[in-house]
Amino acid sequence: MKTAKAPYEDGEEAEKGVNCVDVVLCYLLTNIHMGLQKSQDESILRTNATNLQNMEIFSNLTSTFPTFLLTSIPGLESASAWISIPFCCLYAISLCGNSMILFVIITHQSLHEPMFYFLSMLSATDLGLTVSTMSTTLAILWFNAREISLDGCIIQMFFLHGLTFIESGVLVAMAFDRYVAICDPLRYTTILTNFRIIQMGTLMIIRTVVLIVPLLLLLKPLYFCRANVLSHSYCYHPDVIKLACSDTRANSICGLIDLILTTGVDTPCIVLSYILIIRSVLSMASPKERHKVFSTCMSHIGAVAIFYIPMMSLSLVHRYGRSAPKVVHSMMANIYLLLPPVLNPIIYSVKTKQIRKAILSLLLTGKQR
Repeated sequence: MKTAKAPYEDGEEAEKGVNCVDVVLCYLLTNIHMGLQKSQDESILRTNATNLQNMEIFSNLTSTFPTFLLTSIPGLESASAWISIPFCCLYAISLCGNSMILFVIITHQSLHEPMFYFLSMLSATDLGLTVSTMSTTLAILWFNAREISLDGCIIQMFFLHGLTFIESGVLVAMAFDRYVAICDPLRYTTILTNFRIIQMGTLMIIRTVVLIVPLLLLLKPLYFCRANVLSHSYCYHPDVIKLACSDTRANSICGLIDLILTTGVDTPCIVLSYILIIRSVLSMASPKERHKVFSTCMSHIGAVAIFYIPMMSLSLVHRYGRSAPKVVHSMMANIYLLLPPVLNPIIYSVKTKQIRKAILSLLLTGKQR
């Protein structure tokens, strides 16, 4: 015989069922809430990351001092310490070689002639070019210090491009010196007096300042709103204006005018000088005399070649070689600035008899002491 359940027992079971349902519902709601909270947090993180990127772009766009990132040699960042060794050697050769030429010209009275005054100008310019890029290049290779401000870039470009303009002018003056020495030797000392050499040097500096200052001041109003990564280990004007988001027509026109008034004027002057020199040399009767006279120009021809060929190659790579690998841009840029300061002292020490004798006497004197 079945015994009937008390009414309160059914109530307890019902209450237990309700409690179980509540627990399940509470568990489900908690999981749903946590899932929503997690997705909301992820969404907030994504939004914050996007906002941070936008703020970086906006800060570069609106900041008075945008920051640029210099580049060493693309693809070889892991080997920076090893790459720095040949760079240090080249910088040491440039600094020692040009300093030695300057020292022997200053200390040897026999070298106080127009040709060697111009050579001292060339060595001083090469020293300046070496120092202006050495700091940023070695900082990247040794410490990965890539950041540089717009003002820092402008200061570096003032010395880099300015000294390049001066070197171009010095090469023209040296070509004129060779022309007068070969084509009009009797008037050499009366034409190239000390005062006239000072005038020529002053004119080179004035031309440089007049051309370079407007070019660099036009960079200040530009807006930079991209990832400001430069192609080289130093600031190069065409490389900087490529990163600007505002109109750069004025900068391009000013750069073109500067190029015409430096390379566009200097190169034809050098070519004309050598056309007149060759004509004068060919009119000489003795082949031995022709060879002797023309050999005095070989050092200058070498200096012209190692200055203009890399410079024109780099300009062509920037203008037409955009599809070329980045490593090509980087190597051309380093060759452009390292080759002349390294090779000029070697060329003039080997090919110029007076300089070679002065350096040898200096070294032998040092050994005897």
